[in-house]
Amino acid sequence: MSFDKCISTGIDIQDTDFGYTLSIIGGKYKMIIMYWLAERKVIRFNEFKRCIGTISYKTLSLTLKELEADGIVVRTEFPQIPPKVEYSLSERGQSLIPVLDAMCEWGGKNRR
Repeated sequence: MSFDKCISTGIDIQDTDFGYTLSIIGGKYKMIIMYWLAERKVIRFNEFKRCIGTISYKTLSLTLKELEADGIVVRTEFPQIPPKVEYSLSERGQSLIPVLDAMCEWGGKNRR
């Protein structure tokens, strides 16, 4: 495998395909959120909080907004009282699941 297309000498990593991918999935909770959405398909905000546990409401909200802005997560709001909002993976987000699966497989083989 060659990384020449992804990382080139003299180019800022943020300007590479590799850097772009890291900007989408990087961060403490983004991959965890994508994992839960891949497992459950649709999750409400408070369910995320219960599933992740260690995340603050503010961080969860900001992370979901980032993932939505990047086209990874779809936010569906239902006009009712109390308001109901559900999150799911977009088609683009689903395309990242094989990347996460490969990372998980690598971790299983290489954990010491």
